[in-house]
Amino acid sequence: MKACKKSLYSLSGGLLGLIGMVWYSSGFLPIAIAQHPTKQAKTGLIAQKMQDITIIFPSRSDSTDLQNKANSVAKFLSKELGISVKAQVGDETAAVEALRANRADVAFLSSRSALKAEQLANSRLYLAEVRKNYSGRYTYNSVFVVPKNSELKIKNSGKATLEQLRGKTMAFTSPTSGSGFIFPVSELVKLGFVPNRDRLDSFFGKVSYGGNYSKALDAVVRGQADVAVVSEYALFPPYLAAENRDKIRVLYKISGVPAHGIAIDDDVPVVVRENLINALLKLNKSENNQLLTGLYNSTELVRIDHNRHLLPVRQALKNTGIEP
Repeated sequence: MKACKKSLYSLSGGLLGLIGMVWYSSGFLPIAIAQHPTKQAKTGLIAQKMQDITIIFPSRSDSTDLQNKANSVAKFLSKELGISVKAQVGDETAAVEALRANRADVAFLSSRSALKAEQLANSRLYLAEVRKNYSGRYTYNSVFVVPKNSELKIKNSGKATLEQLRGKTMAFTSPTSGSGFIFPVSELVKLGFVPNRDRLDSFFGKVSYGGNYSKALDAVVRGQADVAVVSEYALFPPYLAAENRDKIRVLYKISGVPAHGIAIDDDVPVVVRENLINALLKLNKSENNQLLTGLYNSTELVRIDHNRHLLPVRQALKNTGIEP
């Protein structure tokens, strides 16, 4: 809650309590006035003052003309809600900061950024994105990819399969990537190959970071790395050129990586929040779906439980030794 709102409620509650004491000394006892405003009353006051909603749409490598597409979604939501909805484009770090500073009310976020938004702004995920190329509908796989002619083979256990990577050249996506670093390193920790993210050099012969999915995959295609880790959806354009698809294969999969979702700040009153969620779910309808797919190639939004959805990434971060 914004500090000014908290102060206002505190002050008004104190004044009402004082009035109650004065009236009581005069022989009157209006108990209802002496109590603090109920939560419902507070929510009603905030809802009446909420004139607009600001949504942050983070740039992603597979998003194009994002501002115009975001504006179209905002226009649709404005019509559904009857209040102004503003669309802003920025990176995820800026989105979390905007939620923390009360400059934004809603943001499309990855799972790790959603944890950060919870920590700093008390925001929560209410919806997750579904894609056709997600194995788990609103979860997906982190995959270890090798050249098609690699000597590395799928063994009869995950530990035996990944043991072959000892001394090999590994191309991670980036140290902040969920499927391209956090989940695969967590798997290596669980299987006992490394104690944490700081000891990767004790297992691999060389470690590099591509910076994005495309560059990590290119390292394998060009023979600069023996293996790379990426999201399963990165095995298709625009991340991987179609002509390179048959030059690589998947060696190992980690399932259950939480999909990106939509976080809503705790400043948004319950009634407004529910109306917003229902409006967003209308993007699933055939007549509106192009607005959704145009953003990030998601085909559907689904309601999720914040804690249950983010539990896998919480555990992976803990295993890896990384703070959210």
